Amino acid sequence: MPRNNQLLHFAFREDKQWKLQQIQDARNHVSQAIYLLANRDESYQFKTGAEVLKLMDAVMLQLTRARNRLTTPATLTLPEIAASGLTRMFAPALPSDLLVNVYINLNKLCLTVYQLHALQPNSTKNFRPAGGAVLHGPGAMFEWGSQRLEVSHVHKVECVIPWLNDALVYFTVSLQLCQQLKDKISVFSSYWSYRPF
Repeated sequence: MPRNNQLLHFAFREDKQWKLQQIQDARNHVSQAIYLLANRDESYQFKTGAEVLKLMDAVMLQLTRARNRLTTPATLTLPEIAASGLTRMFAPALPSDLLVNVYINLNKLCLTVYQLHALQPNSTKNFRPAGGAVLHGPGAMFEWGSQRLEVSHVHKVECVIPWLNDALVYFTVSLQLCQQLKDKISVFSSYWSYRPF
């Protein structure tokens, strides 16, 4: 990364493990969907179509949440990014004027590096702290500790992760199959409630 006419190199530390919360959350939602489906005795028989529809609604909710967790990165404030501890995951240690954020967006792993500079206490610049965003632009300001900081440069790198694309396809197909089952149950339910004279 270019900085002050020199090139800085950083690598993820191999002795530190870190988890992407988005992946963990998506996994938890899939586990909940599996639990909902498997939480019955093998000999259990559904008594009504409404019971099946209720189950499918609950399963689809979990699958939708899992898919959304991968397709919609969290909006974070700059202080939240600073507090995340990701800067300690690099070797050599990142300088104090750098912030990093790592997140999933669809089928890509994204790394964003924010270069910061401190605002002088007597600065005439109108200080307005930035709110939450997926990507903060140059000029975004925030307060960290007793310092007021401003983003001067933003560097973003994206890497396509093929299995994430597969996961998103599987979520979509699973949701379609659940909806088809619901549609078929609804059709049969209307026949069951029909009574000829």
